[in-house]
Amino acid sequence: MSQNLRGQEQPIRYGDVFAVSGSLAGEAISPRDAAMMQSAENRVLGHTPQGGAASVMESAATWNEQRDLVGHEQFSDTPGRQGVSVTQTDIPSCPGQRLVTEFVAGQAVGQYFFNTATGGGADEGAGVAVEMWTDKVSIGEALEAAATTAGNKPVDASDAAAIQAAEATAAGANAVTPGGVAAAAQAAAAANALKYRDDEKTKLGEVVADASVWMAMDKEATREDAERVVAAEMRNNPELLAHPGGVGASMVAAARLNQER
Repeated sequence: MSQNLRGQEQPIRYGDVFAVSGSLAGEAISPRDAAMMQSAENRVLGHTPQGGAASVMESAATWNEQRDLVGHEQFSDTPGRQGVSVTQTDIPSCPGQRLVTEFVAGQAVGQYFFNTATGGGADEGAGVAVEMWTDKVSIGEALEAAATTAGNKPVDASDAAAIQAAEATAAGANAVTPGGVAAAAQAAAAANALKYRDDEKTKLGEVVADASVWMAMDKEATREDAERVVAAEMRNNPELLAHPGGVGASMVAAARLNQER
């Protein structure tokens, strides 16, 4: 939050601290929202990790409440109606590691690796967990992470555009690599558009599960890379939204992890 906004006593909003869009981005973070996320983290992880979504939300909600910008028992409109959730997915190639994704009103607000042996996750254990995964998360690995968080999603034009932007960023070129992961995503999206039943459609996990293998070049995911991928995904979505836990969200998570490293 900028000093200018704070000087005007504006509340800290979801869009100020998380990569969210739509009406949620403009809503103030309220105490009851933070309490919901804390409860969800405790239920799924057994504790509230330092640096997790609940910790961030609690700090923002406390700041807002101390300035009488929100009430102590207040829910923000969208989270109050749609709730929050926390999911965790085992990483087959990394025993003891899980990918945790946290959502507010269906939008991913946090994603990090959780070490089940040490209980480390988010800021408190990211050094251990990420070190076991890789020193820096690459674009290809970020795409592969989307296979675990949104693997059952049928591939559509927004996914294909996001994957193309990711592959192009990694390669330093705008052309689609023949036989690459972007080409596969485009073919899947085109085929899916002709099918009516979701169970007949190619899923995102089938396309990006081995993305780093099929990419001719790869690089560390940066904030600029993530912004480019999210923009491509949103431009090609009729509702101008990025899918929770999808390609754009995974790129954002990877870039944040790399920045913390």
